[in-house]
This record gives sequence, C-alpha cells and structure tokens, in this order.
Amino acid sequence: MLPNKTPLILSIETATRAGSIAISRGERLLSVLGGDSSISQSTRLLQQVREALDEAGVTLEEVDIFAASVGPGSFTGLRIGLATVKSFAATLGRLCVGVPTLYAVAQAAGESKRTLALLPAGRGEVFAQMLAVERGGIVHPLDTPIHITPRKLLEKVKSETNLLWAGEGVHLQKEAIEAQALIEGILFRDGSLNAHNEQTVNRQWSLAGSPEVLATAIGKLALLNFRAGEAVPPESLQAIYVRPSDAELNK
Repeated sequence: MLPNKTPLILSIETATRAGSIAISRGERLLSVLGGDSSISQSTRLLQQVREALDEAGVTLEEVDIFAASVGPGSFTGLRIGLATVKSFAATLGRLCVGVPTLYAVAQAAGESKRTLALLPAGRGEVFAQMLAVERGGIVHPLDTPIHITPRKLLEKVKSETNLLWAGEGVHLQKEAIEAQALIEGILFRDGSLNAHNEQTVNRQWSLAGSPEVLATAIGKLALLNFRAGEAVPPESLQAIYVRPSDAELNK
C-alpha cells in the first residue's frame, strides 16, 4: 500500500469468550460486530467477517492491514483468530499487527497513569497487567502479563493508591475489589480516573465502565502501530499465552 494512504483495517478479537470484529478506515469506524459467547467462534468467525465487511461496504481484497488480538486469552479462540488473520494476510500479500489483549482492554478504558487490565482466565483466575495509557491512546506496559488468583492479585496491588481497574475480569470481581479498597482506606468509585481526580484524591481506586467492543480498541492500536512502522508479515504473529493450556495442566 502507498505510505500516505489511510489504511483500511480489519480487526479480529478472539481472545475473549464472545469475541468481536471491527472494520475501520484510519480513525473512522466503519462497522463493528460483537460476538456471542454461547456460540463457538470456530463456527461463526468467517460468517461474521463477511457480515462486518458487508456492513462497512468494503471487500476483503480492499483491506490494507489485518489486526488480531494475540492474548492472553482463550487458547482455542486465539488460535482460530490468528490462523484466520494469517491466512487472509498471506493470501492477499498484506501486513499484520498483533495487539496484546490487555493493551486493548486498557486502551478502551481511556487515559490513565496506572490501569490494571483484567480478563477472566477460567477456574476463577484472571489474566492481569499494569499499563499506562497516554492521551491519544498509546499504551505502555508497566509490568508483564500474569495469570493469578484474584486474592493474590489484590494482595499484590493493595498498596497502589491511584488505580483504574478495567476489563471483564474486573466486573466479575467488583465486590472483592471494593472490599479490599475499604480495608485499605481507599476511596472506591465507578467511573474512570482523570487528572482532576488524581490531583484531589490521594487514595482512589476507580472502576472503568463496561468496555467497548475490544476489536474497536484493537483497530485503534493497530493504526498507531502501523503509523510507527510496526506492522509485520503474517508469519511473524505470535500468541501470548501466559499460562499452560488446560490439556497441559491436566497431564
């Protein structure tokens, strides 16, 4: 594609149970399609891609960049999503962008100096990572993603005084997070932190609202990566698993 062209981006998120797809041209969102956690992504992903393309009024051949969540998340979902994106990109001779799922969670929650992004990991556990989100949506890791129980995570972060909690895993653990904040004497509130809150409240944990469809955030991050020259050939995409698969754990 021409270097000055506004890229058409197909973003596929299959790391979570429901998954999602988004089509964007630069910053402009053309279509977005949320998934259904009760239906296997292996049986519906290609149909959903067709539906999203039709809604956007574009064809697969017009796509310039293919973006995908690379984890952590569902093992099966990640493999399906990455295989699909690699196949599209290889067939059409396009580049790809892999977006860590927890980066997308943090980006969707908005600007923050310290965002703790959480996703369910099964068996009552979570995937978690601390990140910072600049104005403009650039995400910076403050540590590495981990697989952990909610109890151990709360013990790990209880000394954090200003923190934005984001993601599906947070909403599932809201009562435990609020109880820990009460024990630590930290104000707990719904709604994102902002600069004014951080300056006037010394100790505050804030719960981000229900996240937007994650494929939308993946598209935004893919655009930033593309503009930074960080798009890669499809064979370079690698999943971030963090923990062994259930099959490996059950050996």
